[in-house]
Amino acid sequence: MKFNRLSFFAALFMTLAITVIVIAFDYSKTFDVDKVNADLLFIISILLIFLINYFGVGFLFRTYGRRQIKKIAVDLPKDFFEDSENVGFKELSEKLTQNVSEIDMIKEMEAYRKEYIGNVSHELKTPLFSIQGYIETLRDGGVENLNIRDKYLERIGISVERLINIVNDLDMINRFESGEIKLNISKFDINLLVKETFDMLDLEAQSRNAILSLNTSAPQVFVNADKQKISQVLINLISNAIHYANRQQAQIIVKTTVLKNKVLIEVSDNGMGIKPEALPRIFERFFRVESSRSRREGGSGLGLAIVKHILEAHNENISVESVYLEGTNFSFMLEKG
Repeated sequence: MKFNRLSFFAALFMTLAITVIVIAFDYSKTFDVDKVNADLLFIISILLIFLINYFGVGFLFRTYGRRQIKKIAVDLPKDFFEDSENVGFKELSEKLTQNVSEIDMIKEMEAYRKEYIGNVSHELKTPLFSIQGYIETLRDGGVENLNIRDKYLERIGISVERLINIVNDLDMINRFESGEIKLNISKFDINLLVKETFDMLDLEAQSRNAILSLNTSAPQVFVNADKQKISQVLINLISNAIHYANRQQAQIIVKTTVLKNKVLIEVSDNGMGIKPEALPRIFERFFRVESSRSRREGGSGLGLAIVKHILEAHNENISVESVYLEGTNFSFMLEKG
């Protein structure tokens, strides 16, 4: 066993203290000291022991303790304390910070989950309540009136179609996020696809007095992409622009520009625009610029979220610029064909 001077001197002081007590008691017995003086002698001995321990042992610990610490410090690497601060305490701090961050993330995920479920429920309730109301009217005798029956059955059909669209859109987003949807890349003329989209949405545009036009840098502009998915991107963006047209002469322009290795596609309108505080959220699921108006007019509230997922699957991003009450411009790129 290695000799320890600190322990030795501490033991020595304790031995001396006990010896003082023994001598004091022997003295009281030998000289027949009366009880009062014996008690006084005992108290003095206890006080003496306290002083010996307080000053003696304390002195030893301060003196030899410091020496031992200095000795250990000399043997340690020079950057030990720096490392202790940067590794030990810093590591502990980082763990605590990480735990707090994880808790915050869990809270955010829970809040998102609640908001998501709430949005899905709200979107589904609108057509479901409509269907329920129409059916109750028909059951209460409306079915006997052919005009009411045909009108309500048509509305029920529209509500059912909306439910199907919501479910299909949700399914598509979930499949995109899980990587289940594979792209079918082919070479096609993006200008021709834009014109086909215009034909598809022509009646919808006429109901809003909106003019659809194509502005292109060349008669034919070929891209490499999934034609069906890009068609859905165009339909969602153009249809969205039509719905938010609020001018007597609404204009929706699709512009295609050939760059070096990419083709830039822009969809712009002179509609109501988007408020600056809403811009960062427009690609979120179920987010609506004007929620009451959008829900009244239908739609799943997932159109722009789907657009974002489709373009991300093509390794591309979509950008948006908007001036409130003046108009909005969506732009994205595709690989040149």
